[in-house]
Amino acid sequence: MPHTSISPMLSVRRGARAIDFYRSAFGAEVVYRVDASDGAVVARLSADGAEFWVADESPEHKNFSPETLAGGTVRMVMIVDNPDAVLAKAVAAGATVVWPVGDQHGWRVGRLVDPFGHHWEIGKPLSSPIPSPLPSTAAVIGAGAAAYFKRGRKVMKSVAAFWEKKP
Repeated sequence: MPHTSISPMLSVRRGARAIDFYRSAFGAEVVYRVDASDGAVVARLSADGAEFWVADESPEHKNFSPETLAGGTVRMVMIVDNPDAVLAKAVAAGATVVWPVGDQHGWRVGRLVDPFGHHWEIGKPLSSPIPSPLPSTAAVIGAGAAAYFKRGRKVMKSVAAFWEKKP
């Protein structure tokens, strides 16, 4: 049976240094690595089985680092057993806290930015064991859809009333 996976590829400046940071901060292991003659690197890393890629930015291929863009378009979410310890280890390796670990929205979570401009939210759900997100998501979507359609019916009645009054 085919297996599908999605793994982010983080574009960075100083790829070799980024790999060293992720190894130190998250205990990531290098699964695959290619070093180019110009010093650029592409590597597949695994942090306790969670895989991601790191590559030197290549503007000629439209791959830009957050440093070049002055920001990023995605955040990494790392789910771990002890977010306090993982965030502290990442900070010791050179990351900067965006907001400290705390309890919010049913999660114990904090956010950091790594030295290469990528933002990481590190946390865990507060309930244990981790519940399936489907029932709660379905309930939220169902409630939201009901409210949306109820509101929509009111709007449609108002629009119909308006047009009935037009000459």
